[in-house]
Amino acid sequence: MNADLTEEEMRRALFGTAEPERQVPAAPVRDPVPEVVFNRPVAAPLANKKVAKAFTPRLRVTLRVGNEFEGKTYELIHEADTLSSLLAEQEAVKAARKKYKYLEVVSAKSM
Repeated sequence: MNADLTEEEMRRALFGTAEPERQVPAAPVRDPVPEVVFNRPVAAPLANKKVAKAFTPRLRVTLRVGNEFEGKTYELIHEADTLSSLLAEQEAVKAARKKYKYLEVVSAKSM
C-alpha cells in the first residue's frame, strides 16, 4: 500500500468523487401481465359450534330487610354478575327497595 497519498486522494478513496457520475436511468420494461382470476373454493357450511359459556364473576349479597322499624326482618340473598362489591351492593339494595322499606347489607361474598 502506498503511504504517500495526498489528502485529496484519501478523500476520493473514502468518500468517492466530488461530482457524482451522471447515469441515465433506463426506462423499465413492463412485461405483459397475464390476466389472473381467483376463484374461492366452495366450502361446506360449517356446523354451528356451541361456544362454551365464559366464566362470569358473581357475588352473593346478603341483606336483612323488613317493613317495620326494629320489627321482624327477613334475610334476602341477591346474586350480582360483577366483581365489584360496591356495585353488587347497590344493585341488591335497588332491587330490595321495591318491596321493603328498611334494609341492612350483611355481607357481599364471591361465589
